[in-house]
Amino acid sequence: MIIKKKILVLCGGISKERLISLDTGKQVANELKKNKYIVTTCEPDNTLLKNIKLFKPDIIFNALHGQFGEDGYIQTILETQKIPYTHSGVIASSIAMDKEISKKVFIKNKILTPKYIKFNYKKNIIKIIEKKLKFPVVIKPINEGSSVHVYICTKKNIIRNLKILRIYTEILIEEFIGGREIQVAIMGTKTLGVIELEPKRKFYDYEAKYNTKAKTKHIIPVNLSIKNLHKITSITRKAHQLIGCKGVTRSDFKFFKGKFYLLEINTQPGMTKLSLVPEIANYIGISFIQLIEWILKDASINR
Repeated sequence: MIIKKKILVLCGGISKERLISLDTGKQVANELKKNKYIVTTCEPDNTLLKNIKLFKPDIIFNALHGQFGEDGYIQTILETQKIPYTHSGVIASSIAMDKEISKKVFIKNKILTPKYIKFNYKKNIIKIIEKKLKFPVVIKPINEGSSVHVYICTKKNIIRNLKILRIYTEILIEEFIGGREIQVAIMGTKTLGVIELEPKRKFYDYEAKYNTKAKTKHIIPVNLSIKNLHKITSITRKAHQLIGCKGVTRSDFKFFKGKFYLLEINTQPGMTKLSLVPEIANYIGISFIQLIEWILKDASINR
């Protein structure tokens, strides 16, 4: 008789992506239960270590998104427990989540990424933008995911949008790159696949990602030449390795005037019905449970 492993699925948390994380956790847990795994879900709160001790999981599936779950903090806690866990480790998670640090890694290694400035609300930002970037620009928190509080700004509306982001001490302002939204998933050391998004909204924002009413078009296979497909997948693997990512990641690009601009790497892509990594996997014949089981098999201590 084969004894299925005990899996603790971490989901929820305190980030602005809490609801997406709960959805990811629920769908992963349900799929594992259907396949006879012993599963429990858990919030990363002050009961976490107690729950780990009581449940004694074989593997922890990290289904958290955003701050605390995707930025190295929870990974630091998990390392102390000496239990295999999924996705990237402490350093890779913290680098990938910090948009400024990851951009510095890209730039140093000759990976094209939109020009940017870091802003702390203390200067005449319009003059700085006109001098260094030009309008329109994109403003975003340095360490949020899922396009939370990301705005495309003109000279007319930037001050109004900056006021919304006052809850952050520092933000990133980067040049707006037009063109196509293309994303690439990595599975271990190999490219899982490529997908293109055609949002009905201004760009692929939070609503476009998670609201079915937004009617974002998902395109597979992507209409790119063999040369460009090779180029974008090579950039993705290079960035994944440079940052030290593990398991499954998804990298977001803009393709404009024949050039690929890497926006960021997501170290813990969603696993919801609208999520891209399961969709990409399914396209090449990898079912949802096969994807989850691969991620579990890849889990380890000292990520």
